[in-house]
Amino acid sequence: MLKKENSSALFNRAKNFIPGGVNSPVRAFRAVGGNPIFMHHAKGAYLYDEDNYSYIDLINSWGPMILGHAHPVVEEAVKQALSGSPSFGAPTRREVEMAELICSLVPSIEQVRMVNSGTEATMAAIRVARGFTGRDKIIKMEGCYHGHADSFLIAAGSGALTFGVPDSPGVTKGVANDTLTAPFNNIEAIEKLLIENKNQVAAIILEPVVGNMGCVIPEENYLQRLRNLCNQHEVVLIFDEVMTGFRLALGGAQELYGVKPDMTTLGKIVGGGLPVGAYGGKKEIMSCVSPAGPVYQAGTLSGNPLAMAAGMALLTHLKNNPQVYANINETGKTLAAGLLQQAAHHYIPAQVNQVGSMFTLFFTKEKVSDYETAKKSDTALFGKYFNAMLEQGVYLAPSQFEAMFISNSIGKEEIDKILIASDLAFKSLS
Repeated sequence: MLKKENSSALFNRAKNFIPGGVNSPVRAFRAVGGNPIFMHHAKGAYLYDEDNYSYIDLINSWGPMILGHAHPVVEEAVKQALSGSPSFGAPTRREVEMAELICSLVPSIEQVRMVNSGTEATMAAIRVARGFTGRDKIIKMEGCYHGHADSFLIAAGSGALTFGVPDSPGVTKGVANDTLTAPFNNIEAIEKLLIENKNQVAAIILEPVVGNMGCVIPEENYLQRLRNLCNQHEVVLIFDEVMTGFRLALGGAQELYGVKPDMTTLGKIVGGGLPVGAYGGKKEIMSCVSPAGPVYQAGTLSGNPLAMAAGMALLTHLKNNPQVYANINETGKTLAAGLLQQAAHHYIPAQVNQVGSMFTLFFTKEKVSDYETAKKSDTALFGKYFNAMLEQGVYLAPSQFEAMFISNSIGKEEIDKILIASDLAFKSLS
């Protein structure tokens, strides 16, 4: 058993001053048992905690560290930007260059607005879609997470649809009434909602590849059929690519699947690990955003020079080094196949969903294609597997319902270590 005395002491201190002792709920480790590990620093494929233990990182800050931690290209860009001041509250050249780069890389984006988080990006995108269409309602998919804005914290199922019951205290029933939910990968449910709410739906928002109920993959033609329905009913289609943008391909999931949304929300990699978000889309829609149009959205730190410098350096590196995607995608395939083979060898019911450098090991017999099938996973078994992997020096997402993210710093040595650790973890479960 790892002795995490410094992490335990820090967690006890934190609980006195931070709600639950953490600044984001999943970090609390409640889904897997035990106390959170406090990290001290990271380099390449490895995290190092306050007790001097090291871990191969399969979270990578939930996606943005696609090159690995403390990559010199990103570090140098931030150092140069920092010497000129971390914030101006005024326009800068980097904002223009970043906007040009994003528009050149993402198929659907003609204009883009920088913000400071994925939540801010999705919240603003919904507001713009409502302003553009003059309609109030939105459709989101059960199990897709789009940040903690009120419109997205709505329960799935009959309570939300019939009574407008919000999933989180503090969300009003009025907001809940304007948010409709449907199962992911169920096009018939979307058709039904659009007919029942004719000319009332402003937007459909979804993660094109889901990362927030674990990695869940769109079925064949699902995204294209959504595109067709939105065309038919004049509804704005929004892809939340905060996780998938610049990770599954240089142009995101929309490039990978060949489907163009009307709007796209971005985050994570766009800032090279610094706090950032962005939303963009067709020029006719984005022209509604103030000061060009009447839909108001603002932010003093939007286009922050440090985030722009880090993001520009990272995206430019990815653009100039396409082999990064070949490397991380191959690593994803290798790990997915290895984990599935090990689970079968140890007679552990499991599924592995993997797209490129995103994957999730689900402890369930059934194929996972939506929220309901994901919820059938054995979370207690996952918790045991998680802690066994942690003991072997592999850091997984501390929840069954999160995706893993691979960095380009993970090489053959790390792959071998991960698979050896996993085999021991499975053995402890069987």
